[in-house]
Amino acid sequence: MAMKRTVLALLMAAGAAGLSPAWAQDKTINLKISLWVPPAHPLVPATQAWAADLEKASGGTIRSTVFPSEQLGKAFDHYDMARDGIADVTYVNPGYQPGRFPIVAAGQIPFTFGDGKKGTLAFDEWYRKYAPVEMKDTKLCFAFIHDPGSLHGKKKVVLPTDLRGLKVRPAQSTIAEMVKLMGGTNVQASAPESRDAIERGVADEITFPWGSMFLFGIDKVVKYHIDVPLYTTVFTYNVNLNTYNSMSPAQKKVFDDHCSPEWAAKVSDPWTDFEANGRTRMKALPDHEVYKLTDAQLEEWKTAVKVLHESWAETVRNSGGDPAQIDADLQAAIKKHGAGL
Repeated sequence: MAMKRTVLALLMAAGAAGLSPAWAQDKTINLKISLWVPPAHPLVPATQAWAADLEKASGGTIRSTVFPSEQLGKAFDHYDMARDGIADVTYVNPGYQPGRFPIVAAGQIPFTFGDGKKGTLAFDEWYRKYAPVEMKDTKLCFAFIHDPGSLHGKKKVVLPTDLRGLKVRPAQSTIAEMVKLMGGTNVQASAPESRDAIERGVADEITFPWGSMFLFGIDKVVKYHIDVPLYTTVFTYNVNLNTYNSMSPAQKKVFDDHCSPEWAAKVSDPWTDFEANGRTRMKALPDHEVYKLTDAQLEEWKTAVKVLHESWAETVRNSGGDPAQIDADLQAAIKKHGAGL
């Protein structure tokens, strides 16, 4: 009888503290979530909403603070920051480190995805199988792409050969390979550094998604824009393994439920809408030229970038992977979700 009263008292105390009995014994975890985009970027409020839902679902035992604007480290370093515990969850652009993540780079090949939202569903579903292979020193939460971006610059580029001699800030490593292939010179700069690179003449052109052109002020330093879904950049949210392993089984279950394809879409869809609206906004500006390619010109681009797929396959093969199977899995996911061009 005395034991029953003790148990009842514990349960009542847990309820008084705002915790359900399932969480009464769990320690509170305070996550540091690092993003390298500014507070105005759609990913910031979307990630804050993800964190708030995670806290609610965990009975208040998994709390988070979101740090935007590279407060905890540079954009290029975010994978290592998750690995080393500088942050618990980080926003990673794998393409910032060429050759380090060869499998995921399949999503960076030009003309792979034609739609940001459908592409995210396909990409996340596909990469879950392969993240444990090449990102094994962190835990993948989810993966996504942005709405397809294009080439913007000071000079009008119509054909791949027009890139010869130009200095281009590439969005990711595969685009950098494309620029080099076509006779251009790559200028490495993270998104927050890009406007300055163009303004100072260090770069002539940039590959970038449409809405973010305005967010980072790049619209002020370029004039010409190809109206074609040239490329997408792939992104992941990565988790420090010690942080994840320190969670109770109940907390891990809630956390895993928030690392799903559905949450990949919830977090990235507002950004996709933002980027798509940027294209419409750019077309309305009188001092900018947004131009389509003819069928023949587009075919020249597609032909020119075919070698990038061959290069990707060789890199994967050299790392011990099976590029034919990996690509088949990706194409199946793209077809399933209708995410292609």
